[in-house]
Amino acid sequence: MTDHIPLQPVRRPHRHDSKHRHGCCPWSACCGIGDLRPRTVWLGHPEKKEQRYPRNVINNQKYNFFTFLPGVLFNQFKYFFNFYFLLLACSQFVEELRLGALYTYWVPLGFVLIITITRESTEEIRCYLRDKENQRVPADMIFLRTSERNGSCFLRTDQLDGETAWKLRLPVACTQRLPTAADLLQIRSYVYAEEPNIDIHNFIGTFTREDGDPPVNESLGIENTLWASTVVASGTVVGVVIYTGKELRSVMNTSNPRHKVGLFDLEVNCLTKILFGALVVVSLVMVALQHFAGRWYLQIFRFVLLFSHIVPISLRVNLDMGKMVFSWMIKKDPKIPGTVVRTSTIPEQLGRISYLLTDKTGTLTQNEMVFRRLHLGTVAYGMDSMDEVQSHVFSAYTQPTFDLPASRTPAATKVRKTISSRVHEAVKAIALVHNVTPVYEANGVTDQAEAEQHYEDTCRVYQAASPDEVSLVQWTESVGLTLVGRDQSSMQLRTPTGQILNFTILQIFHFTYESKRMGIIVRDESTGEITFYMKGADVVMAGIVQYNDWLEEECGNMAREGLRVLVVAKKSLTEEQYQDFETRYLQAKISVHDRSLKVATVIESLEMEMELLCLTGVEDQLQTDVRPTLEILRNAGIKVWMLTGDNLETATCTAKNAHLITRNQDIHTFRSVTTRGEAHLELNAFRRKHDCALVISGDSLEVCLKYYEYEFMELACQCPAVVCCRCTPTQKAQIVRLLQERTGKLTCAVGDGGNDVSMIQEADCGVGVEGKTVFSTVFYFASVPLYQGFLVIGYSTIYTMFPVFSLVLDKDVKSEVAMLYPELYKDLQKGRPLSFKTFLIWVLISIYQGSIIMYGALLLFESEFVHIVAISFTSLILTELLMVALTIQTWHWLMIVGELLSLACYVASLVFLHEFIDVYFIITLSFLWKVTVITLVSCLPLYILKYLRRRFSPPNYSKLTS
Repeated sequence: MTDHIPLQPVRRPHRHDSKHRHGCCPWSACCGIGDLRPRTVWLGHPEKKEQRYPRNVINNQKYNFFTFLPGVLFNQFKYFFNFYFLLLACSQFVEELRLGALYTYWVPLGFVLIITITRESTEEIRCYLRDKENQRVPADMIFLRTSERNGSCFLRTDQLDGETAWKLRLPVACTQRLPTAADLLQIRSYVYAEEPNIDIHNFIGTFTREDGDPPVNESLGIENTLWASTVVASGTVVGVVIYTGKELRSVMNTSNPRHKVGLFDLEVNCLTKILFGALVVVSLVMVALQHFAGRWYLQIFRFVLLFSHIVPISLRVNLDMGKMVFSWMIKKDPKIPGTVVRTSTIPEQLGRISYLLTDKTGTLTQNEMVFRRLHLGTVAYGMDSMDEVQSHVFSAYTQPTFDLPASRTPAATKVRKTISSRVHEAVKAIALVHNVTPVYEANGVTDQAEAEQHYEDTCRVYQAASPDEVSLVQWTESVGLTLVGRDQSSMQLRTPTGQILNFTILQIFHFTYESKRMGIIVRDESTGEITFYMKGADVVMAGIVQYNDWLEEECGNMAREGLRVLVVAKKSLTEEQYQDFETRYLQAKISVHDRSLKVATVIESLEMEMELLCLTGVEDQLQTDVRPTLEILRNAGIKVWMLTGDNLETATCTAKNAHLITRNQDIHTFRSVTTRGEAHLELNAFRRKHDCALVISGDSLEVCLKYYEYEFMELACQCPAVVCCRCTPTQKAQIVRLLQERTGKLTCAVGDGGNDVSMIQEADCGVGVEGKTVFSTVFYFASVPLYQGFLVIGYSTIYTMFPVFSLVLDKDVKSEVAMLYPELYKDLQKGRPLSFKTFLIWVLISIYQGSIIMYGALLLFESEFVHIVAISFTSLILTELLMVALTIQTWHWLMIVGELLSLACYVASLVFLHEFIDVYFIITLSFLWKVTVITLVSCLPLYILKYLRRRFSPPNYSKLTS
């Protein structure tokens, strides 16, 4: 046991030239960046360091100080929509192409860039501050302390691999004999470790101590490691720092942040190219009408500039500001309190999602296990009948035969066991077959020691490698048999009468994902009985226990209820039987060749004809409203995939419990494959099934994606639901990326842990579930000067911005109706409001309206040519306002304010526009009549189109609102 003297860390020299985890750049040799390599780390001897390693810096930012501005500008202008306006603005520096003042082009573009740069810088600063909080200066050693656990500790790894089970970590044996922890810095020793890699389930290394005779050399495996992004749940840890910075397992399993662009932006970008093509064609036609006279190539550019407002820059302003409003509305929505929008560029993506990929632990479930069912074959006990179990346990320890030796107890006779004795044996087995340790926590050392000595219930907490085991032990405590003490060689139980039962732990066989069971051999110190207890999954326990006619049926019934089922059995051993087993077991453990196989064979010799005691059913409580939410998503046409680091049985059980997989739905469990041939056979077997959910492990998934990526994704995308278990963070991101590439659909990823970051970043829209939320606001400002070019700037940014911008508040249906009829979401996935058909219709309407406004003004003006400007421009603004009004489905008071405010801005600006517009003419009845006629005629097609659509092809939502 280590002492309480904190170690003084020796600082490790820093170096900036570490290799990035995703590969070297072409000039890496010049930068001093080498390949990832093994290393030898000396304890307490910094002068013997052979190599330098990366700084322990966490960086999740998209840019740095030098790349921020170039990076933001590049991400803006790599798309044609923005590049088009940049070219227009730059063209005005050429004297022969200049059509007006520079500000008429640069002010709107600058307004857009200011908003973008402000938004990006705010998000980068927030990301930098979060990274700064997690940054640590590396040292030779780290010293972590919680409660004591005899040299070993438990590790919570859910933030790294998604697994809820706590991991038992063991120390290096030769270091446990040192008098104090500070002596670790005095011994001559070193650690050899493999090169950094992304594998979080394996580790290869050695620990060598040179100051002994002979030197001690111990192998190091995964059970001796603690990765970053994990939590020491119990025990004292003194560790040697091996990997830092970019070489951390958690960092290597995290993809680089990328700049996300919404599908709507990409569609607008595509339509902009079409408009530009039309613009060039019109310009060529205009030059052709002049027979390409003179410097016709310059005339083409001038016509392009004259017609450039066919693609209004106000569209970009409205898009950016609309997204900000959407983000603000999401944050302020009372139905989802505490929501924070980290990226304000893609909120509209939520309306086009086709695939939702979700983590399990902490996202679908609360990771809180509750004991629900005890089944003995002939009788079952649920939550409402646990008092009966308690009374049976109490009676078992108050009968006078309780203290008799095993040979004289009624259980040793051929008499049929009573229900009371069967319940007692089942509860006792559950209280013993586990890896749970009771820990007593108190404010002071004296109080803690006293609490441990007297087994104080108020100070006791249970620690284990799995929350399932904790729930089982908590349940045995609730019915009267309490686990009060445990170390590596003994265990203590307290009976309902307060008596302490002592058991010696002779052997323990830990649970593995291959064996799907765990066992323990204990000796009851009061009777001398040796008993082998085992619990495990029904698929393996069915062949181990004695014949019975109820196990398979009841396991199926409990699984259909969404319970995690464990089968508990026991076998009594004589002293001779155990000594024979122990001899063979120790010989197998020291074998050099085929050690694992020999050990398994010896253990299996005990696992025969065991007595079936009971079934236990534990429920992992779901998050609130998970079941109705998944049902709504399914009805909305969104396919849900669950990607988790948990094992196959747990993942399948949760999928059933959450109704991700419906009760009457077939499930194809993809068997474990390791070769191309096995993958081919299993894919063919899967292909023959129709409309069934798929459950596959990460190892099998890796093989399928290596050899049959296209075939696997094609079959998986046809499934109503997919569950991928034992997934690494890298695999989660890979699945998201393949879905995007193979289907072309939008994906949304939901997770709550560090192992979900890569998946969230890779998805088109990522949702992180946090226990604590931080509100943030994006502040921006802009000023537009009033110059002589106000007619152009005003129309594109001010006069038409408010009414068009107010459309973000429009709703086809009320939110209550949308939740009641999620099928309406399917219309959004089709993207019809921005389809090529819709775009063509609006182009035709625009051509018609432009013709009516222009030629109407020419026909109706009287004597002054300047009146044409007043008539056409006023008609243009009124047409815009009326068009917005005709487009609105559900009126909001801010929409009316936007319409009136836009009109008021135009009226107020007439004071500054007297050089271009005759103010006295505007207030005449003749002007008002002409403008009214032109406006109504120009908007007539939209009104007719809206009427015909409602009459002959009404949208689905109209049937619900009529």
